[in-house]
Amino acid sequence: MNMFLHVELIEDFLIANEADQLLTELTNRLEWRQDTINLYGKSHPIPRLQCFVASQGVRYRYSNLTMEGRGYPTALQSIRDKVESAANHSFNAVLCNLYRDGQDSMGWHSDNEPELGERPVIASLSLGSTRTFRFRDLSTKKETVDFELSHGSLLVMNAGVQKDWEHSVPKRLRIKQPRINLTFRLIEPTR
Repeated sequence: MNMFLHVELIEDFLIANEADQLLTELTNRLEWRQDTINLYGKSHPIPRLQCFVASQGVRYRYSNLTMEGRGYPTALQSIRDKVESAANHSFNAVLCNLYRDGQDSMGWHSDNEPELGERPVIASLSLGSTRTFRFRDLSTKKETVDFELSHGSLLVMNAGVQKDWEHSVPKRLRIKQPRINLTFRLIEPTR
């Protein structure tokens, strides 16, 4: 691991049965949708499904999308408490991504929206298929660090990571099974 990439990977954050149960419950109970974003003046469907869950009234904006929290389902409330304890950080929102198979992906980006603050801590819980999570140094765009995020693993991106690195989830055509990624974050009120 790059000594300047301040992340912590907890491989077996959830035991298999707990991860299986959460994957099934979230797949069936969350209101998944495929939003559209505008890039360079053109509309594109996001190459995955997503759902925003947050405390009542919390708002999150990115790529001209505005999402608002309506409270936590029970399953996410208890898992949030466990993630907060492991990350030693409070969270009031989770952006849930459902990668239906290896065709679904996430392009290079940093989570640097103003409402996340200057040095956000983001905790990423993976459920389902193992997927590659790539980091790329923002200053050179050359140095990369890859992690294989498996079922039940938690990756904590500590303060400073979003400022110095961007990340992606590349396509993996051989993967036929779904993956859910829960990205816990603390959203500050916008002014």
